[in-house]
Amino acid sequence: MAFGVLALRTRAAVTALLSPPQDAVLAVRYASKKTGGSSKNLGGKSPGKRFGLKKMEGHYVHAGNILATQRHFRWHPGAHVGLGKRKYLYALEEGVVRYTKEVYVPNPSNSEAVDLVTRLPKGAVLYKTFVHVVPAKPEGTFKLVAML
Repeated sequence: MAFGVLALRTRAAVTALLSPPQDAVLAVRYASKKTGGSSKNLGGKSPGKRFGLKKMEGHYVHAGNILATQRHFRWHPGAHVGLGKRKYLYALEEGVVRYTKEVYVPNPSNSEAVDLVTRLPKGAVLYKTFVHVVPAKPEGTFKLVAML
């Protein structure tokens, strides 16, 4: 009988420890902030850099006018055109803007350019676009020829 009483007491003690007290109020904690969905596309909100042609074919330009802005070489400097620090093309002389496409023949000492050309299909030709400024006043003419 003593063994039965001891078993009941231990069972009562264990259930009292494992179960919460009856008079305790159960507190439920809710989130103070609502969860916001994560957004994946955060980039792309910066303004454009305005790269491109500033003076078109046939426009009259003064020395120092910017002709084109570019990130990579899309247009190459031709006659009377300078290359700025950030690959900007600008006029060195006063005159009219002209664009030409010329066949690209790489320097044989430049192995990277030669490899590029040799990997092209047979008969393919590479072209580059050059920007030129044709001076307004021709240099080296004689007054006698101008009078005729």
